[in-house]
Amino acid sequence: MALDYARELEELIQTVIAEGGSDIHFSVKTKPTLRVSGNLIPLVKKTMYTAEDTRGILNELVGKEKLTEFDSVQEIDFSYAYKDKARFRGNAFYQQGSISIALRLIPKEIKTLTELSLPPVLETFCQMQQGFFLVVGPVGQGKSTTLAAMIEKINQDRTEHIVTIEDPIEYTFESKNSIINQREVKIDTHTFHDALKSAFRQDVDVIMVGEMRGPETMSAAVTAAETGHLVFSTLHTNNAAQTIDRIIDTFPANQQDQIRIQLGSSLAGIFSQRLVPRVSGGLIPAYELLINTEAVSNLIREKRTHEINAMIETGSESGMIDMNRSLADLVRRGEITPENAIARSLNPKTFMRLI
Repeated sequence: MALDYARELEELIQTVIAEGGSDIHFSVKTKPTLRVSGNLIPLVKKTMYTAEDTRGILNELVGKEKLTEFDSVQEIDFSYAYKDKARFRGNAFYQQGSISIALRLIPKEIKTLTELSLPPVLETFCQMQQGFFLVVGPVGQGKSTTLAAMIEKINQDRTEHIVTIEDPIEYTFESKNSIINQREVKIDTHTFHDALKSAFRQDVDVIMVGEMRGPETMSAAVTAAETGHLVFSTLHTNNAAQTIDRIIDTFPANQQDQIRIQLGSSLAGIFSQRLVPRVSGGLIPAYELLINTEAVSNLIREKRTHEINAMIETGSESGMIDMNRSLADLVRRGEITPENAIARSLNPKTFMRLI
């Protein structure tokens, strides 16, 4: 008997919300699968999906027009709102000739930095008038959630014009003391770069770019930070030093010295985070924070980014946070196991000396 795709999707959405999950996966010859506290859990009572089923689910999610577009490009990003209860960020793609879908739950409520167990020092970056602040880490480590908390802090505390540029829009904000305009790439603007260029003519104070993509977007973001704007964004990198190298290496060799100088002067900080399974259930962030002090700025300009890790390790008086010390603190507090901490440390030998 054919599935009722609307009902099937609603049941799965209600289940992932009730279980406190983060993702739903749909694939041919498998049962629908949830990710809860970092673990994948197949829903054993459900039937395995056919190629017709995954296509039917995607049609419910994006509609016929986008489904036709998907057939030509074979992968698509999208957002999906479930009544007034939840939003999802989705990606659909072909694999072995059939459709697979991944849905990421974007909670309706924007949590505070405190509720997310993030360090109070992040509030200082929400108070800045200008600068470039990046939240980095692998996929699925809570970068968008952290940025949303910081933007909401500004929204509540300051009177600013905030523009977000996203692909797709994830958290939706309600203007409070600030005015917030949210632009979705391919719907409200052609590209991140186009939207950033337009922002200079929109009397904008704060810009949030969902992701740094390509040298044009990076250059425009750095220029915006230099010219009196507070700019937030994300990158899929492992730590602060790698982030700086990734940005610089994105540019042609003849432009790298210039972007290095711009980055050295405009960077406010880089926050790297990992979500670690909590002993009591759920996930808790471990993190690293680089603050762009004069000494760090000199390292960036002088091509000495390999020394940044050591600067973070010894920079606690300046407010910097070392990832290994963050992990070790969580272990000492009984929040996470040593095994999970070691698995997320980029330097396990150094970590072992801290516990």
